[in-house]
Amino acid sequence: MNKNYYAILMAGGVGSRFWPISTQDFPKQFHDMLGTGDTLIQKTFQRLADLIPKENIYILTNERYNDLVLEQLPDVTQKQVVLEPAMRNTAPCILYASLKIQKENPDALVIVAPSDHWIEDEATFSKNVEQAFQFCSKNDSLMTLGIQPTFPNTGYGYIEFDKTTKETIKSVNQFREKPDYETAKDFISQGNFLWNAGIFMWSVKSVLTAFKNNQPKLYRHFEAGISVYNTQNETDFIKENYPKAENISVDYAIMEKSKNVFVIAAEFDWNDLGTWGSLYDKLDKDENNNAVVNARTLSEDSSGNMIRTKNDKIVVVDGLNDYIIVDKEEVLLIFPKTKEQDIKKTLEQVKNKFGVQYG
Repeated sequence: MNKNYYAILMAGGVGSRFWPISTQDFPKQFHDMLGTGDTLIQKTFQRLADLIPKENIYILTNERYNDLVLEQLPDVTQKQVVLEPAMRNTAPCILYASLKIQKENPDALVIVAPSDHWIEDEATFSKNVEQAFQFCSKNDSLMTLGIQPTFPNTGYGYIEFDKTTKETIKSVNQFREKPDYETAKDFISQGNFLWNAGIFMWSVKSVLTAFKNNQPKLYRHFEAGISVYNTQNETDFIKENYPKAENISVDYAIMEKSKNVFVIAAEFDWNDLGTWGSLYDKLDKDENNNAVVNARTLSEDSSGNMIRTKNDKIVVVDGLNDYIIVDKEEVLLIFPKTKEQDIKKTLEQVKNKFGVQYG
């Protein structure tokens, strides 16, 4: 296994669209969302460890999840858990982790991967990442894995690539914001647009050069701590300085501004598991086309439902179609799948009426 291969596993999100299972204190990446026996972060760590030495996988997360990470990933040491004392989007934490990695190994090649995606064909995932690493080892480049669109999704950003090349690795023309439906249909008809999955690969040298050139203020802010990174004085520096960093995504900070961006169209099936509906799509269905996790069901004239409970509870459903039914201790959610994007708004209403402890 290549000792220059590193990973930054992003595990700081709250996943509020998966409420009531995903909460601020226990977000979705630490749950077994699909009933497989492994949580999402465990599956992601195992997938990365097929290619990358376990000791080179850094977990980026909010400091409140430190104990959850160490409990669920027993192969990880405290040194590998990079804690954010405040939520500042993806650019500050990636820059911070990259400076730490460069100090340890200036020849590092790094993949940045979300902790909550579902990828079944892990061998093909490793193959595509290896292709990217080989390219990044020889070229000053920022790389991403794009997903072949299967329908005009308005929930993802898109990557427009150079359609004139037949090469596997294609130059990126530009990143596009989440489109409306008609624009998404136009993107797909053009044939050179991919979904942006937020999976990036680069040499640590290239990504830090990109930050230095495109975000000089942010770069200087974190470079000021280089002497204390990977030492016992690091925590004090980060506690004081991290909250002062600009709140900005890595896409805005460097990817959209850089000219040396390339993409590989991923050859594996991918699901970002962003909503209960996306989870429904991923799961096997019963004879009534209901997706069921941890429940025993009796359904009459009911189909298309996402049903999740704890401890094999018996759920009887009659005359209900295309609903999300989630039972969790003190909260029962019965919600139309067509309105799943409103769950975040509903969560805020619940917290306002009943208390923040329910979110």
